Amino acid sequence: MERTKVFGMAPEQGRWLYIPLGLIVLLCLGTVYSWSIFRKPLEKAFSIGATESLLPFTVLLVVFAVLMPITGFLIDKYGCRTVTAVGGVITGLGYIFSSFANNISSLVFTYGVIAGAGVGIAYGVPLAVTARWFPDKKGLAVGLTVVGFGLSPLITAPIAKSLIESYQVPQTFLILGGAFTIIILLISATLTFPPTGWKPAGWEPSQSVRIATNDDVQMMQTSSFYGLWICYTIGTFVGLSAIGISSPVAQEIIKLDAGTAAATVSLFALFNGLGRPLFGWIADKYKPRNAAVINYVLILIASILMSSAGRGNVASYLAAFCLFWLSLGGWLAIAPTATLTLFNPLNYAKNYGIVFTAYGVGAFFGTIVAGRIRDIFGSYTLAFYVTAVLAIVGIICAWFLLKRSWTVSSEVDLS
Repeated sequence: MERTKVFGMAPEQGRWLYIPLGLIVLLCLGTVYSWSIFRKPLEKAFSIGATESLLPFTVLLVVFAVLMPITGFLIDKYGCRTVTAVGGVITGLGYIFSSFANNISSLVFTYGVIAGAGVGIAYGVPLAVTARWFPDKKGLAVGLTVVGFGLSPLITAPIAKSLIESYQVPQTFLILGGAFTIIILLISATLTFPPTGWKPAGWEPSQSVRIATNDDVQMMQTSSFYGLWICYTIGTFVGLSAIGISSPVAQEIIKLDAGTAAATVSLFALFNGLGRPLFGWIADKYKPRNAAVINYVLILIASILMSSAGRGNVASYLAAFCLFWLSLGGWLAIAPTATLTLFNPLNYAKNYGIVFTAYGVGAFFGTIVAGRIRDIFGSYTLAFYVTAVLAIVGIICAWFLLKRSWTVSSEVDLS
């Protein structure tokens, strides 16, 4: 029988191309993390406050998370190419329609609902493709792929800022929407899953993986699912609230100018991207529970730094938000790696879709609480007391709940 070829190469070599291709798709989708660049211009244009300017971002994240579980079923029925293409087109249309929005309500619908739906449909496909092609390096491969989502602001934040200054916000949405549609459509044509039963030459699954594949226990019947869901919710609550207020905090608390604040968002994106392969590797090597505890300790340190920060405390601001963004990037690797490790890997697309609902819950409350604290108390400082408490709760939950995912013989450690 003729051996499988990937991009004209042996699959063990050709499969590595799926990582940069998936990364580029997620780079386009991850422009949502540059939302803080749009907020000040929108607040001025629409005469709205901090809570209102966060609404499109918040709704997008919630819609994104709600549609993720559906994507797992769509992939099985329509294939990864079609689902990616449809998600890319809807995302692009959401941005294009946003260029015609003349108030915050219409922007919530065009950007939050339509673009959010596109992101939700397309996001999980590159991860599922990578996970199937790399059963031997799942944490590292998925972590490298999802780097695109975290690194996106490094590229898109300065691009968006430049476009806004040159063409205003509406035209910026239009340009980004057209570019994303074309890029994602082109890449979608290259995506495919490996043949059923394929595995890298010379690699045999470990005993724990074989048990996971053959085990009939459903994910939601396990305590580790609820532990992972709670931990993921806390991680995204903290991380996404920090991302949404990065630029405003720099300007309002540290008193940096808008240009410097935008530049810091690009810096933070590097750490967001680094967090994915770093914590994917940590979760692979030291187990998801330990990766989660390390992540929460970093969040606690960042929260303490920002709780007393004020005008001119640039070092504290940079250190804290680098840690916040690193930690969120970490959760975007810890959660999928834990899902692959703790539950049946053959059901990864569906399982991670369910786990990913935690992202939506964390996003909704994280962005709402941060904006509300600013509106009520006149400062974002109190938000960091909330993140500190949540970090402590997260450490406790991870340590006691993020353990074994199903009942197996005692000699096999799957915690």
